Amino acid sequence: MRRTALITGLVLLFVLWTVLPLADRASFTVHMIAHMGVVAGAAPLIAIGLSGTRFDLLSNLPRLTPLTASLIELFAVWIWHIPVLRTLSETSPPVAVLEQLIFLGAGLALWLSCLGGAATGREQRRLAGTFGLLFTSMHMTLLGALLALSPRPLYGDGEVSCLGVTLSAAVDQQAGGVVMLLVGAAVYLAGGVALLARTLNAPLPDR
Repeated sequence: MRRTALITGLVLLFVLWTVLPLADRASFTVHMIAHMGVVAGAAPLIAIGLSGTRFDLLSNLPRLTPLTASLIELFAVWIWHIPVLRTLSETSPPVAVLEQLIFLGAGLALWLSCLGGAATGREQRRLAGTFGLLFTSMHMTLLGALLALSPRPLYGDGEVSCLGVTLSAAVDQQAGGVVMLLVGAAVYLAGGVALLARTLNAPLPDR
């Protein structure tokens, strides 16, 4: 299962970073699909494949808790949606690469910390991971709602092509916000509930 998850996550990451950007780089919706695909698609799959192995770089970092990792991802996600940085990412390939690497790093840090890391204290970290993922779900939902409900476009003011469909800047932003709203709420909430269920169903230690 771990190997399958790892391979699937790497393939998804390859598609998101090579095929999707060729579609419409100026579209905020395309950007959001790539963003959520990395942090809520590829990152958890890769984390499942790496968690508990010798490639799990967070297993020896007990201070990087799920809540800390969630705050790191909050900072990474919100700062890269500042309009100035969004414009830089659209117009500069090196900045776009940096942005995506930060998204991947923040996503892996969160999911690896939530999945447990080292065997010692794994169940306790998974319980903390429940709160970390639920907190992430909330701040992703909040940002998605703000983008979708914004009375004016924050990223440009002309028309853009989104997967072959011409959209105004306002509609493109609203669609991107809905993508974040739905995916962020669903994936992180499902992850938090799954971790909680796994913790509650774990056998009690012998006394």
